[in-house]
Amino acid sequence: MTESRKTFDEQIQDLRGEVVKLAVRTSEEIGAATQALLDADLGLVEEIYAVRAEIEERVLAIEQRVYQLFALQQPLASDLRTMLAILRILQEIQLTSGLMRNVARATRRLYPRELPPRIRGIIERMGAQASIQMQLAVDAFAESDEKMAAVLPDMDDVMDDLQKELFRAIFSGFSGGSVEESHLQMAVQLAFVGRDYERAADHAVMIGQWVAFMATGVLPGDDGTSD
Repeated sequence: MTESRKTFDEQIQDLRGEVVKLAVRTSEEIGAATQALLDADLGLVEEIYAVRAEIEERVLAIEQRVYQLFALQQPLASDLRTMLAILRILQEIQLTSGLMRNVARATRRLYPRELPPRIRGIIERMGAQASIQMQLAVDAFAESDEKMAAVLPDMDDVMDDLQKELFRAIFSGFSGGSVEESHLQMAVQLAFVGRDYERAADHAVMIGQWVAFMATGVLPGDDGTSD
């Protein structure tokens, strides 16, 4: 292995490490956003907004490093797949972070109202599920483990069921002719929150598909697995 090639490989591994750190940070953001919503913690909401800004900056910095490698190096096919996957995974991370900012924004809009116990329990489970799926996607990427990534679509069915359960709880808890305007506003916000968690889980699935692309070269959707 030439010295220049060794340096290039080290740069790729360093970039992968930065992506893993960023994904872990995003997974932590999911937990924080969930806790902020459950506890009506406005101080934690401010922290989530700050994390979102940090992630935006770090995504941009990593993207610039990848583009620089494209311009200055001669990557092999496997390296090209890894670099393309990094760029797309960064996008999934960025979108997930934005969804958690939306959850934090819902905390502000619902404040100071308390969530009904049944809905509170469902949201807690949705936040945990989204975090678990993101963590698994991160591990699959870090270890280049295609088999690990392949379980994510089945895990996503759990989130889909939770979203349906949340909608049923919303309809049963906030329906009727005497519903107050504030209750309707809460129902709408909670429906959006449910959608945010469901989409966050979808982004974890997409990360898994880009892990598979690194190994096989098959683009997400070409095998019929993409949503």
